[in-house]
Amino acid sequence: MKVLVIQPKIGMGDMIIYLPYIHAISKKYKVSVSLLVKNNSRASDLLFNDKNIDEIISLDRAKNYNGSHDGITGFFNLAKVIKLKKFDKVFIFSSSLRYFLIAKIAGIKNISQYPLFRKKDNIVTSAKIFTENELGEIVSTQPMLNINEDNSKIKKNNFSKDFKHICLGISASGPTKRWDINNFIHLCEKINEKKKCKFYLAGGQNDKQLVEKMLKSKIGSNCFSFHNLKIKDTLSLIKNCDLYVGNDTGWLHISSALGLNCIALFMDSPVNAYGKYSNKISVIVPEGETEESTVHNTYGKDKISFDEVYNKVFKFLN
Repeated sequence: MKVLVIQPKIGMGDMIIYLPYIHAISKKYKVSVSLLVKNNSRASDLLFNDKNIDEIISLDRAKNYNGSHDGITGFFNLAKVIKLKKFDKVFIFSSSLRYFLIAKIAGIKNISQYPLFRKKDNIVTSAKIFTENELGEIVSTQPMLNINEDNSKIKKNNFSKDFKHICLGISASGPTKRWDINNFIHLCEKINEKKKCKFYLAGGQNDKQLVEKMLKSKIGSNCFSFHNLKIKDTLSLIKNCDLYVGNDTGWLHISSALGLNCIALFMDSPVNAYGKYSNKISVIVPEGETEESTVHNTYGKDKISFDEVYNKVFKFLN
């Protein structure tokens, strides 16, 4: 049997959140599944060592609608690609009629999909209910990333037991979701006064200015940046850290899936959707807010308590 999973959301964090359901489908049908995902999900980097995944098919849809799978022509292009692979079954983690029709035209006989035309949903709750209903079994929301650790990178970056190793999630999808970089610098300086630490700066090319500011600070000599690495080359480094501290970003969800305890700063995104699915995530919200009230447009980046973050770091490190 050939099984396709369509997961059209963007971002690394979303890809991680869907992993338990993809794994459950693979195990239920006793086959490695194919994934149709967007390139910015970074599935190729994240899942290169995952035996539950047979292949990753690129879904080329863009914000400006000029992707090769956008529009009428793109619709039929994608249907043709899928038809050639002769899938028997598809799971569609989307309410879009477009993907249902593509599956039909591609000749897939057995189609399972979210209810059509649903406008709003909780990403975790919807995926869990859908998968459990389809498979007839309980599915944990806890994701797991399977990797081969690269011992040469571990040695090169000096994972000495004389230090605590902390992954810092300084990146974010937008400025309203990002704790000020000066707060991270001050936090690292204060932590290092009590414990010898190495800090791993989780960010990409778009975060170069933040990285440079960290590296030029007093704590810079204790920092190592990911911004020039491929995602897959960071995984063994994150895996060997003692703790994640940072924004609600893809790096948070990767760290959680690699088994790290994570201190997650939620300033402008829904905690109930992105902060409650993993027992590895401990949430901090803006002062005056609750986990229920912290959602999109909370705009609380200046209301995260430095002392709360600092104290929680030592709670985990100790």
